[in-house]
Amino acid sequence: MEDVPAGPGNSPSVGRIALPERARSPWWELGRRLLLALGILVGTVLLVYLDREGYRDTGDATAEDPFGTISLVDAIYYTTVTLSTTGYGDISPVSDGARLINAFIITPARIGFLVLLIGTTLEVLAARGRELFRIARWRKNMGHHVVVIGYGTKGRSAVDTLVNNGLDRDHVVVVDPSPVALADAHADQLAVVSGDATRRGVLQRAGVAGADQVIITTGRDDSNVLAALTVRQLNPDAWIVASVSEQENAPLMRQSGADSVITSSDAVGRLLGLSTLSPTLGTVMEDLLTYGEGLEVAERELLVNEVGMPPQSLPDQVIAVVRDDKVYRYFDPVVTLLARGDRLIVVRPAKELPWAPRPGTHNEDRADQD
Repeated sequence: MEDVPAGPGNSPSVGRIALPERARSPWWELGRRLLLALGILVGTVLLVYLDREGYRDTGDATAEDPFGTISLVDAIYYTTVTLSTTGYGDISPVSDGARLINAFIITPARIGFLVLLIGTTLEVLAARGRELFRIARWRKNMGHHVVVIGYGTKGRSAVDTLVNNGLDRDHVVVVDPSPVALADAHADQLAVVSGDATRRGVLQRAGVAGADQVIITTGRDDSNVLAALTVRQLNPDAWIVASVSEQENAPLMRQSGADSVITSSDAVGRLLGLSTLSPTLGTVMEDLLTYGEGLEVAERELLVNEVGMPPQSLPDQVIAVVRDDKVYRYFDPVVTLLARGDRLIVVRPAKELPWAPRPGTHNEDRADQD
């Protein structure tokens, strides 16, 4: 198999060989490095002891034996002070062979010993400590966040919409077992809990019990239903939004605890049908669903100067009014006149324009404020 070079028309990743990474505990890595350091130590002790005739021990030197006697203990002592760069000087190589061995074997061994025992050990411990500290700090600060179960195309689009509307990425947690989703979420600067969202332990690690909203958008309706049931058991107050592929599964999803259910296949099918019957209507619908350009659908609070006015008279195009947690269409007689506490569903410009204002986005006095 040949690697395909990167170039015009070729992706840099095409033809590359990627082997799976071995996930090992930091303590395993630390133990392996300690064993390697111990191997260097033992090997150097044997080397010095076998060549003990080429060393001089000034502490044991006498008139009859000016070099002294190098015992195994002396070899261990000399090796430890040499590899640790202490070097007291009481034992030293005197023969040419011993000096060459020190220069070309023991000196590189000393460097390797220090790198293994000090450098990488501190690196492993520091990396592990930093990661544990980050996780602990993240758990401490996590609360009132959004949990996104499933980080495929729908999950990413949901997160993009939330972030574009002001939600901090630090308040989003992704739950997905896929390594691809893990890499994508990390690339988007999101916290990820890897695992099956139908398991209580996985959702508990994601802090579902303290979440304000949960978005469920895996690729399987049965997984979505089980995830919704588990989320609702852990957090009775969370607002759950779930997607289903088939309309027939929507009632079951609601019975499982979902507050809002989106049928992806029907929604796409309707948009395709509208675009076929009326290309201009399809263009407008696509504009409404696209963030940042043209039109957008938004929910905002009623302003003080709008109390008592009919919905049709506002600068925004009001399409619905939320009153007492119930949604009324703008032409419903119940909401002929707007009242304090109402919230408005409007179609407005995605960006402020001189001829197209965006009421409710300039810190105006809201009707629900005292």
